[in-house]
Amino acid sequence: MSLTLRFLGTSASRPTVERNVSSLAVVREGETLMFDCGEGTQRQMMRYGVAFSLGDIFFSHLHADHMLGVIGLLRTMALQGREETMRLWGPKGATRILRRATELGVERVGFPIEVTELAAGESIKRKDYAIVPFGVDHRGAMSLGYAIVEEERRGRFNPDLAREMGIPEGPLWGMLHRGKTVTLDDGRTVEPSVLVGPSRSGRKVVISGDTRPCDATVEAAHGADLLIHEATFADEEAARAMETGHSTAREAAVVASRAGARKLIITHFSARYSRDPSDLVREAREEFEHVFAARDGMEMEVPYASEACALDTGPQSATHLTPHS
Repeated sequence: MSLTLRFLGTSASRPTVERNVSSLAVVREGETLMFDCGEGTQRQMMRYGVAFSLGDIFFSHLHADHMLGVIGLLRTMALQGREETMRLWGPKGATRILRRATELGVERVGFPIEVTELAAGESIKRKDYAIVPFGVDHRGAMSLGYAIVEEERRGRFNPDLAREMGIPEGPLWGMLHRGKTVTLDDGRTVEPSVLVGPSRSGRKVVISGDTRPCDATVEAAHGADLLIHEATFADEEAARAMETGHSTAREAAVVASRAGARKLIITHFSARYSRDPSDLVREAREEFEHVFAARDGMEMEVPYASEACALDTGPQSATHLTPHS
């Protein structure tokens, strides 16, 4: 079951030569979810191969650098003849702002647009997983982070043992794997626990949005396979981070450490670190070892914990960008 991230914008507040403003695409088994949609996101989608067929955009908050891109994106979709519903999700107050944005510059939209306001903990259920919003701390603005949480998977079925026990391959194997006891033609009863191992955990990816370090993020990211946390500033601007409701790279790393996350990707960099965020990575790694800096276009596959000891952070992006080490 594939779960891939594509970073479309990793700059804070304004675009730079190297980075666009905030947006992240998450593709799970062909279903695309977008988190934030800063100015110019539609061009980033074309540049990095993200399909316009996505059906959901989740906004962490409604500051311009996180939502202005939805205007052009919807305009493009309308011109392409889209008919499917577009679902926009955001914190309290999102309806008024997003409704105005969807009408600006779009003479006619030939597809339905649904806007839903979310509260912390109001889980959005999907097949085999959920998107769970949680409250964060960003200058008093109504702001959310999001956790993508997969359900537990069935345990592994042992086909060799099934054959050894004389259980014919076919429907009986499926019933056992689904947890049902079966009776064979010779009268033997077989419990699923004989052939099916313990259930296996799904994956969890947590996206902080703009925030100060906070307990809610630690809780949401508990045991996460990947935490994506903003790291707008370095230590030298810790006071500025507190004043503006952002985090330093070190603070993001402390959150990851407290949460027991497997990996941390830092993003949302102030323009002064846009070209080279290596100082941010260095400071973060003093608190948490497995830290990497996001770059526009970077693609990452999130494996199951049982199948990989570490995320592949090699040059997989469309522009062959390698995360800073």
